[in-house]
Amino acid sequence: MNKYRSSSIVSKWTKTSWLMKQRNLRKHIPRTRLFQRDNLTAMLSDYSTVFFKPTTGSGGVNIIRVKKVHWGFQTQLKTVKSHYSTLNALYNKLNRFANKRSYLLQKGIQLARTNGKPFDIRVMVQKTDKGEWRSTGIFTKIGTPGMVATNYNQGGKIGFFTQTVTRSGYSLTKAKRLETELKQLGVKVAKNFDRHKRGFRELGLDVALDSKGKLWILEVNTRPQFYPLKNMKDKTMYRRIVSYAKAYGRYK
Repeated sequence: MNKYRSSSIVSKWTKTSWLMKQRNLRKHIPRTRLFQRDNLTAMLSDYSTVFFKPTTGSGGVNIIRVKKVHWGFQTQLKTVKSHYSTLNALYNKLNRFANKRSYLLQKGIQLARTNGKPFDIRVMVQKTDKGEWRSTGIFTKIGTPGMVATNYNQGGKIGFFTQTVTRSGYSLTKAKRLETELKQLGVKVAKNFDRHKRGFRELGLDVALDSKGKLWILEVNTRPQFYPLKNMKDKTMYRRIVSYAKAYGRYK
């Protein structure tokens, strides 16, 4: 039996920095800064919504959405909303919440919606035995209205890409074009990671589609989960991903 082997990077800041160094990827990265007072001030002067997220961690845990509102600022953690009349009060709240742990500030992207529900996209990229990167699966994570994150463990649902995107108002032709663009984006990101560290065999890109049809890379996971695909009626994608994963010991 092969032993599981694929490199891992936990710091979202490190991964974002890698992507920012490549011109044709930079345009897909929402502005991201380390959490500190001056960066919070700058981000909220430029954007109406900013996400406050841990530099490490997964599953959408401890992500707070910060919105500018006419009386000040509104934060939301899961479904709990709080209000702050001044930037100073907001900073103090977030600083206490961070509790000396590293956090990032990321420009908020207005997610496209399908049947009224926000969704983002997961692009699974895996390396073949010959060392070539392939985008082996693209699916959607459809959020629960009122929640901050779309993650499966936050109540989100998994959807088929084409079905989700056409239900959000795109034609089948445009959906296919987006799928091709996502596959290419996945391979570009994987090759970028290879240039910075050896040993990656799998990556999972979390990509937002905004209201104008632009793709934004929200995060790159080096330990991507795809087990929810097992519960889908059509298991073709799940079986394909597993067949690649067996080559690097993720499955027996």
